[in-house]
Amino acid sequence: MTSTLPLPDPHQSDSANTDANSLNWEEELDSAIFSFEDIQKELNYKQAQTALRNLVANLDLTPQEKSGLEGEIADLETMLGKLDRMVVQIAAFGMVGRGKSSLLNALVGQTVFETGPLHGVTRAAQRVNWSINEEAVGETERAALRVTLPGIGQSQVELIDTPGLDEVDGDTRAALAEQVAKQADLILFVITGDMTKVEHEALSQLREAGKPIVLVFNKVDQYPEADRMAIYRKIRDERVRELVTPLEIVMSAASPLVKTAILRPDGTRGVQLRTGSAQIEELKLKILEILHREGKALVALNTMLYADSVNEQLVQRKLMIREQNANQLIWKAVMTKAAAIALNPITVVDILSSVVIDIVLILGLSKLYGIPMSESGAVQLLQKIALSMGGIGASELVANLGLSGLKTLLGISASATAGATLGPYISVALTQAGVAGVSSYGIGQVTKVYLANGATWGNDGPKAVITKILATLDETSILNRIKDELQLKLRFKR
Repeated sequence: MTSTLPLPDPHQSDSANTDANSLNWEEELDSAIFSFEDIQKELNYKQAQTALRNLVANLDLTPQEKSGLEGEIADLETMLGKLDRMVVQIAAFGMVGRGKSSLLNALVGQTVFETGPLHGVTRAAQRVNWSINEEAVGETERAALRVTLPGIGQSQVELIDTPGLDEVDGDTRAALAEQVAKQADLILFVITGDMTKVEHEALSQLREAGKPIVLVFNKVDQYPEADRMAIYRKIRDERVRELVTPLEIVMSAASPLVKTAILRPDGTRGVQLRTGSAQIEELKLKILEILHREGKALVALNTMLYADSVNEQLVQRKLMIREQNANQLIWKAVMTKAAAIALNPITVVDILSSVVIDIVLILGLSKLYGIPMSESGAVQLLQKIALSMGGIGASELVANLGLSGLKTLLGISASATAGATLGPYISVALTQAGVAGVSSYGIGQVTKVYLANGATWGNDGPKAVITKILATLDETSILNRIKDELQLKLRFKR
């Protein structure tokens, strides 16, 4: 005969009293899901919806920036849909053979998650609610189960089964577990006895996700009551004391084995094992308690936390791509300026072309970072940067005034000396172009940082920011690179 499992509380009432006071699971869960009629009136929920909707609508990504970010963008849209549909996700985690699928089947009241004696039955995350519909998810080897539980209004509860945390292909399973843990509103961590080191590490990692966790001691029907309680106390007092509170630990028997007396055909008597009724009332009550107590904030808070994490990835990728494009634009301007300076023998034109190229560079960077800037604004920014650049700006001015004049003289005398001055001319031209290029490179890097910070110098002011940036530049390396590329580009020969 199957009896209801005793709770850790020694004052727990007997099974008859528990049965009499047990709640109808479906009806209670239906009314407990945060009272979604109330949650719709909560300002924080509406604010979360508005914030996430604005985030999705205003990603401000170019086609190039969107490339490779399709998964992250889809995650944001999924989370927005979760808010709009008012979905609470409950995910089960644990090692192989801990009975996660059986536990969720017991909660649902029918077999919808795959179970079996072999390791790795749950190959991919399976999701289910109370009414079951099968749908393909990408090109996975099997469809996922995702269903709608009719609740108050449009509310939904989604149960998620995950593969064993210690299965083969652990990296893939770990990534899947991490992804589901980020999205889940409530985590059920399932064990079947004293915790192993791997289980303790996994629980610690899941705790870092900052989600409510219920530690489920499953398959307790396999232990005598004294052993069961001894294991419970050891887990409570030693293993997870710093990870979960005693109130977050429950016991269950999702698929208990019951001994039944049988009469064999030969007239002898024997014992046969059969599956008894699931004993998960304590877990049901704990889920209901959490939903009643924390439900109004769970979905909104967890959705926004996850969305914030995804958005941070998008921003970092966006900044990385923009920085790459900015560096390419800066180097293109550097080489254009260097080539123009090297080929032009007239001093005034050297100076004017140098300024024009720097202004065009600033305008190009402002467009890349999406910050409107007029030509006059670019000129003012260039003046501010040039004045704060000190030595580099002065070097370019001296080079343009002095070396340009020398270059002009050598160019004029080249015909008179039968090309004897051509070698010195090229050397002077390369030096002048290199100095001008280094200056333009510095201007570009400073402008890039200024625009990436939202067109602000911050609290330190322009001079401090520019000095810090210039201190990281290797002028000698940049100068040599300019000369090497310029020689290759213009085919100068010494």
